[in-house]
Amino acid sequence: MYSYRSRIEGSGNRSKTLRNAYRSRSRSREFKEDTSFMKIVLFGYGNVGRAVARLIEVRRSYLERIGLYPKLVAVADSSGVAINPRGLDYSKLEEVKQKKGSVGFYPDCGKIGVKAIEIISDRLADADILIEVTPTNIVDGEPGLTHIREALKAGLHVITANKGPLALAMPSLLELARYTGREIMFSGTVGGGTPFIRFAEKCLIGDLILGLEGVLNGTCNYILSSMEGGLSFEEALKKAQRLGYAEADPSMDIDGWDTACKIVILAVHILGIRITLRDVYVRGIRDVTEKDLAEALRRGSTIKLIGSVDSMGKATVIPIEIPRSSPLAVPGNLNALTFHVEDLGSITVVGKGAGGVETAHAILKDLIELKARLRSRSMAT
Repeated sequence: MYSYRSRIEGSGNRSKTLRNAYRSRSRSREFKEDTSFMKIVLFGYGNVGRAVARLIEVRRSYLERIGLYPKLVAVADSSGVAINPRGLDYSKLEEVKQKKGSVGFYPDCGKIGVKAIEIISDRLADADILIEVTPTNIVDGEPGLTHIREALKAGLHVITANKGPLALAMPSLLELARYTGREIMFSGTVGGGTPFIRFAEKCLIGDLILGLEGVLNGTCNYILSSMEGGLSFEEALKKAQRLGYAEADPSMDIDGWDTACKIVILAVHILGIRITLRDVYVRGIRDVTEKDLAEALRRGSTIKLIGSVDSMGKATVIPIEIPRSSPLAVPGNLNALTFHVEDLGSITVVGKGAGGVETAHAILKDLIELKARLRSRSMAT
């Protein structure tokens, strides 16, 4: 497996304009960062964003024991922002969000009507890191795509769980991070708290990964499992929504696009293949019937929505009948990802799918990993 920096294809004929534009800015920050005190801007204060803020607060003593002192200096939601260079109080953020609907009502530090991007473009807060967890948009990636690009240009490191920008423009974002000397981290985009990306980075380093395939959407898996138990598609979907596994508009999940986004991220990062969402053949689970599942069950099989990509870049998301003995035949809202590795065979990782709390844990791990990377940089100089 290659590091993502070695995979980004530089060009000898490429214009030096971009490199020169960021050189002075990058040099002013490169290797001079205090890797202990991290000033964080958080864009998105829905389920994931609130879980991130809470986790930073409840794990503060642990983080301080390992020499990490994170401070939320700005938070933005769709209605406003809260900014305090001394750090925002988590309990006050929660209070104004619950009672008034926006962090923009934070006492003395809140501003209604200010957009998240203004924090970066107008330099309203001095920060080291952007945590970007606004809603996924697979049409044009906005506003997350602009948030990430402008943060990197401004010299901020980025941690994101937003799949849209990566699915649409991951190669260019990684290249921008390389030119600006910043890190972009995204383990929360695939699997939530189940460390699919981290497993490949740490445990398969040096191995040649030939391809991967997996059950990567807990909503679809729960619906298909419920249909095996006799529910209709509509009944299974309503149950998933009632339990919080499915959104009010579940089309991203059941039409396969959420899985497709994850396959793109894995293909680019793990296999080093430059693809985007438009390169993936996608078919969701709307046409899978109870009869299909019953017949598969009689054959000792089951039907799962499988996302896959091989070393040639062929990427698909389709419902597939697989043996019930397959490691991908996981029940309920579990996820599973199989890595096909030269000489080692197939290795499967199984765990809970994404959720607010689970994704927040992945983001916290990225924050800790970022500290380690920055410390390694500073020691190398």
